[in-house]
Amino acid sequence: MDMSDWKGAAGVCVNEKNEVLLVLQGPPEEEKKWAVPAGGVEQGESLRACIEREFFEETGLTIKTLNELKVRSGEYENAAVSFDVHYFEVQVTGGEIALQEGDEWIAEVAWKPIEELSELDMAYPDDVELIESLIRS
Repeated sequence: MDMSDWKGAAGVCVNEKNEVLLVLQGPPEEEKKWAVPAGGVEQGESLRACIEREFFEETGLTIKTLNELKVRSGEYENAAVSFDVHYFEVQVTGGEIALQEGDEWIAEVAWKPIEELSELDMAYPDDVELIESLIRS
């Protein structure tokens, strides 16, 4: 396996009001965009452990990982780095929404109505369809 390959996990959390938990994030001093909590796998960590850790770090909430939804694969522009991000459906088990002190990447954590996602500036607009598939009818 090429050492430049990046693996990550993303957590899609939809509540009983059909809202999804999103983080408004991006590099310091740059315009931020909305996305589901996600991050890279640390050495020796499983994908499920990764998203549970990242979700807590980014939102303050503890979660239970349910089923895997999809894998987003691709390559970063102008770089020989391929990536695989595994999306999981997750459920909140505890904690409360909190921004980490001193984290300049994340500006806000919020529950957003799924029907309004098309109006938001999403980092990955094609995530919307995946999130909509989790709406409880």
